[in-house]
Amino acid sequence: MPLPEVPGLLPVEDLRRTADSIAEVQLPDGMIPWFPGGHADPWNHVEAAMALAVTGHLDEAEAAYWWLADHQQDSGAWYAYYVDGGVEDPKFDANVIAYVATGAWHHWLLTRNRGFLESLWPVVEKALDYVLDLQTPRGEILWARHPDGTPWPYALLTGSSSVCHSLRCGIAVAEELGHERPDWELSLAHLAQVIRTRPGDAFAPKDRWAMDWYYPVLSGAVTGEGAIRHLASRFDDFVLADRGVRCVGDKDWITAAETCECAMAYLLVGDRPMAERLFAWAQTMRSPDGRYLTGIAYPQEVSFPDGEHTTYTAAAVILAADALSGSSPASGLFIDHRGLPDIIDVEIDASGHLPVHEPD
Repeated sequence: MPLPEVPGLLPVEDLRRTADSIAEVQLPDGMIPWFPGGHADPWNHVEAAMALAVTGHLDEAEAAYWWLADHQQDSGAWYAYYVDGGVEDPKFDANVIAYVATGAWHHWLLTRNRGFLESLWPVVEKALDYVLDLQTPRGEILWARHPDGTPWPYALLTGSSSVCHSLRCGIAVAEELGHERPDWELSLAHLAQVIRTRPGDAFAPKDRWAMDWYYPVLSGAVTGEGAIRHLASRFDDFVLADRGVRCVGDKDWITAAETCECAMAYLLVGDRPMAERLFAWAQTMRSPDGRYLTGIAYPQEVSFPDGEHTTYTAAAVILAADALSGSSPASGLFIDHRGLPDIIDVEIDASGHLPVHEPD
């Protein structure tokens, strides 16, 4: 399998060094911290595993998934943050928990290893069932549970959008293995609809954050001309020309991971020139050893956090490179959702409920 390459921006040898920088941080038990001595969270852990797999580090990637299997609770959940040999934050974040489904489907597209997919299926199923217990009647996914199991009282648009894509991947895994989960399909339909329409107080106000801007598109909930208009509507709020994507709209702090994710959102809507431009800007955060700074603050042009290079940032770069180059069999996962199960059409009725739209 050829390694991803973006001519003129990221040659294969540079990308290989970036992948090696992730593998070097992975612990012997499979956990992938943000940086040496740092914490890990299951979402970014999966992101790093996907990047390792794309670059031929299949053993390391599968070790990362087995680490998840070993640390999954009977409920299907994982804690929010782990450190080597322990837990740093014991709450349960729905979006973080759901992301294993995206990783499982990505690994299947890449390897066609049915034994691996079958072994990981119980992990995916328990995780998504846990997450969907946090879905409201309207469709959004509550953000998290406290350590005692009490749900947080609100949902996040970015988190629910990411869950939308993960749930679609989970349905794809189920269908591939011959399992029927029509309840997941209905939950997906309700979730996508509430993301598209955002009625009332469905999501906590996080308009300052770039991820709330591009994630409804990247997740596949907002599509077509609506997606193009959506990205255009706040482009100037979040994109600093020749630099990248601001983490929050009122601070000139540019992060490489969000710049690369946003590049994939533009690739998804068919704007390849903008996707390539964003990806090129992210390369300003590359270090000679292949690692990537988490972010740079302007106009001072200083790294923030100071000198921090993160595995999840390197992973986002690799996945964006794969999407741009079309190198791997999994390169379309985030930019061509036609390979995922369709989302059932639903509509909100006058009472605010989401009845299924029955076919004619």
